[in-house]
Amino acid sequence: MKLCRYGKDGYEKPGVIDAQGKLRDLSKIIANIDASTLAPRELERLSKIKPESLPLVTGNPRMGVPFTGISKYVAIGLNYSDHAAEAGMAVPTEPIIFYKATTSICGPDDDTIQPRNSTKLDWECELTIVIGSKAQYVSEEDSLNYVAGYCVANDVSERAFQLQSSQWDKGKGCDTFGPVGPWMVTKDEIPDPQNLHMWLDVNGKRMQDGNTKTMIFGVKKLVSYCSHYMTLLPGDIICTGTPPGVGMGIKPNPVWLKPGDVVELGIAGLGQQRQKILPAR
Repeated sequence: MKLCRYGKDGYEKPGVIDAQGKLRDLSKIIANIDASTLAPRELERLSKIKPESLPLVTGNPRMGVPFTGISKYVAIGLNYSDHAAEAGMAVPTEPIIFYKATTSICGPDDDTIQPRNSTKLDWECELTIVIGSKAQYVSEEDSLNYVAGYCVANDVSERAFQLQSSQWDKGKGCDTFGPVGPWMVTKDEIPDPQNLHMWLDVNGKRMQDGNTKTMIFGVKKLVSYCSHYMTLLPGDIICTGTPPGVGMGIKPNPVWLKPGDVVELGIAGLGQQRQKILPAR
């Protein structure tokens, strides 16, 4: 099941994508897709609805964040060994955790606004885990029981801000730096999250071409690990790191995003995103 929200920012309606990839209106069934919708029992109820029985949405509406109620945007750094190498950093021996501000979260095709004083704007295609049940100190063996599904995310980064100190957060949490979606795919449709092709293009040129199978720490490990340091709530998301091909890693001259550039990215089975870079307001 592919759950989504569509419409103008702040006025999104709930939707579902049918087997033909068409958008269907869920608003007669549920008022919104929020943290409570991600509970196993509620997802099971929704899965019994035939998408073809729902009204077809015409046109090409804006896609919003697939669900509301994200209390934490947890991100994992350097989770692909070849990305760590291109960044000139050591391969981590345990997951590196940082956070993106929830005010950075936006729709998958919303514009990316380059912040004021930004000089090194970069991209990162990432598989995102969506938590469906409250998780505290869960085992690796049981960790997938707490997962509702998966999304695409672009961990937009301002490297000059990020690397000004040992704390990365200020280079990760600027407004529009957290596009999520276009939909959340429930975990039953993604039996192996460790074998998903992922890609990212800048102005039509392929920059990232990877696979989640090369993660250092997989989905099961990350959910369990994070739950030992914080309570994961329904609606929380964990971005799992990016494969090589980011702008910072291009040698000898890094490539940075600039106003007018277009970034497109996607993950097999999870859909794709498109962002245009706009100058600071």
